[in-house]
Amino acid sequence: MATPDESPSAKRWLPLEANPEVMNQFLWGLGLPEDEAECCDVYGLDDELLAMVPQPVLAVLFLFPITSQTEEEGLLQDNEKRDASSKVYFMKQTVGNACGTIGLLHSVGNITSEIKLEVGSFLDRFFKSTASMDPWEVLLSISFCTSVGVFACMFCVSSLLTSHCCMLLQRASFLETDREMEVAHSAAATAGETEASDNVDTHFICFTCVDGELYELDGRKSGPISHGASSPTSLLQDAAKVIKGMIQKNPESLNFNVIALSKKVGDAF
Repeated sequence: MATPDESPSAKRWLPLEANPEVMNQFLWGLGLPEDEAECCDVYGLDDELLAMVPQPVLAVLFLFPITSQTEEEGLLQDNEKRDASSKVYFMKQTVGNACGTIGLLHSVGNITSEIKLEVGSFLDRFFKSTASMDPWEVLLSISFCTSVGVFACMFCVSSLLTSHCCMLLQRASFLETDREMEVAHSAAATAGETEASDNVDTHFICFTCVDGELYELDGRKSGPISHGASSPTSLLQDAAKVIKGMIQKNPESLNFNVIALSKKVGDAF
């Protein structure tokens, strides 16, 4: 989906398919070990179907259709004052159709203490170098991670100088024009079962639990949105409640998809 921060001349990536297999290959290729975590389908939001999802769930991805109503609600949420934990890893989306990638990065970025990334991999280097950075500095670090790159981001803070904003737009442009980055993302985007198209009207967001709160992370919004108390054991159920509310507002659409990122647990002997 196009983003509010996308310039008229900005590139639009082919979107990632809402397909756990595609997302797994993408994450595993970036440095998430196969025996650490994997994406899996959530077939329904009833308790019986949620119970089928492998535990523990580390993050939840939600794909939904963009409508005039969701856009209006997004603007209202952006105008609300919110306080988020400083431990929440958040980044802005400036590249059209990069929401799947941003969602996966949000998922992994908030669970680095729960998983072990491959030492020296892209994700390992990226999160180590950006762990203590604010969203402005994150973009600078991404520009140097040239082994793969689809993570164009910018977090506009009104108190910062306009010149800083222009500088970061130049860095975003660097990412958009890097051929190696484009090829890496395109390989994942074209690996799905459906024909890839850059003309989409759906959007990925991520739900994660940080410091006992459920956060909605949407790169098209100005920051994290808290949905109240949560815990690692209730993350899936808590996210499902929020997702149900979003689906009920658009009951005629079938373009919804829920994917969980679950930690792999060793076989019991």
